[in-house]
Amino acid sequence: QVQLVESGGGLVQPGGSLRLSCTASRNIFGINTMAWYRQAPGSQRELVAAMSNPGRPIYADSVKGRFTISRDFAKNTVHLQMSSLEPEDTAVYYCNLKYSLGSEYDYWGQGTQVTVSS
Repeated sequence: QVQLVESGGGLVQPGGSLRLSCTASRNIFGINTMAWYRQAPGSQRELVAAMSNPGRPIYADSVKGRFTISRDFAKNTVHLQMSSLEPEDTAVYYCNLKYSLGSEYDYWGQGTQVTVSS
């Protein structure tokens, strides 16, 4: 079992920045993907950004050029640097970890609220 603990959400004005962090409770060996999803009220959960090891990051079109995903493999942590935030970015952001080790494993964090409003 792996626990994912998120931090960094909050209230920010349009045009502002926030940095989300998510730490896994233990090392994940082998190929794995850590990602950020978000879910706005009345909407489905959508992928924001993902990064595998090895692999290059991928982004939703709506956040390209504004958000950056990064991983600290030594600390089992994934970050999401969000800049030029827009009201449309308001959502609960969830951290996700996927890997295969015989079986498929899929873990979610508890979610952190990001609100972009003046």
